[in-house]
Amino acid sequence: MDGNVVAIVLAAGFSERMGEFKPLLPLGGVTVLERCVALFRNAGIDDVRVVTGHRGVELEPLLERLGVRIVVNPQYREGMFSSVVAGLATLGAEVDYFFVLPVDVPLVRVATIRRLLELCRQEHADVIYPRFMGKRGHPPLIASRLSREIVVWQGMGGLMAALAQWASAAFDVDVADGNILLDMDTPDDYRFLQEKVERLEIPTPEECRSLMENVLCVPEQIVHHGRAVAQVAVRLGRELNHAGCNLDIPLLAAAGLLHDIAKGEPDHAAAGARLLREHGFGVVADVVATHIDITVSEGDGIGAGEVLYLADKMVRGEHPVSLEERFRTKLERHALEPDILANISARLRTAQAIRKRIEARLGRSLEEVLAE
Repeated sequence: MDGNVVAIVLAAGFSERMGEFKPLLPLGGVTVLERCVALFRNAGIDDVRVVTGHRGVELEPLLERLGVRIVVNPQYREGMFSSVVAGLATLGAEVDYFFVLPVDVPLVRVATIRRLLELCRQEHADVIYPRFMGKRGHPPLIASRLSREIVVWQGMGGLMAALAQWASAAFDVDVADGNILLDMDTPDDYRFLQEKVERLEIPTPEECRSLMENVLCVPEQIVHHGRAVAQVAVRLGRELNHAGCNLDIPLLAAAGLLHDIAKGEPDHAAAGARLLREHGFGVVADVVATHIDITVSEGDGIGAGEVLYLADKMVRGEHPVSLEERFRTKLERHALEPDILANISARLRTAQAIRKRIEARLGRSLEEVLAE
């Protein structure tokens, strides 16, 4: 798809259930509205249009600073669909596709927008929906040729009901983004998103599963190996935390699950880290990047990278094994290849050094810990 794409952000509602004006609420260091605009800009969409209504005058200074087009909806009291209509009325013949995003769905990942755009190039569908774990979410990507019929829609159910007219020409694209389903209607919703925004770079287990199985189509044996490594890493992390460390258990779980997503590519640790950064999981990428080779300093605390490194070396396939058993086959196979043998031996020594540090911290052997 090489045509022009517009993003329409709906910010005209009353925010009645929230009790505060949603577009201007702070979320992760910026306002909710700024986050929605940045989502599209960071995905390469320059033409962002914001539909205003209730308290619209308060938004104008911010929108002018952001350089977006302001679309005033004088009928905003009639509900969200009236804002959709107002936004569509601004589309010219030069627009090929448009996104529609309610301002109260502010944590959609940039990778999701990019994935919809990429699929649009391949499928040329009338409507493309992001889908997470079988559920459609926001924002849909819609062909502008449908806008005239959407505007005259008289049925109930708003935009999604109107789009049902083109169900046979719609396309669902799986994304590793549970945030497409998260809106912000109530104070409880807002508090949840405030917690969520601080950990956006750590995918949930469901997002890990979607990334591996639906987005990247990782081979099944790698998925199973990742699960086994994650179990060992989490077990070690919890035991170390009981001993006074401060390891992030969800980070360990995600890194364990995803560490081999680029297996088979040259330098698959670096390749996997690049993939993870492209999907917005930079914190996990930093850990995954070191799971083949890591530098350990005696004076440093035990970090997530060391735990993942060791956990990976203690799993063969999907079964836990000792370090010596894990390395024995490789050492024997490359016994007559000095350079390769030196690398394997160095990695074994690193793993043994990490094991020694962890056992000293725990006061018992890893075999005891993992046998419980």
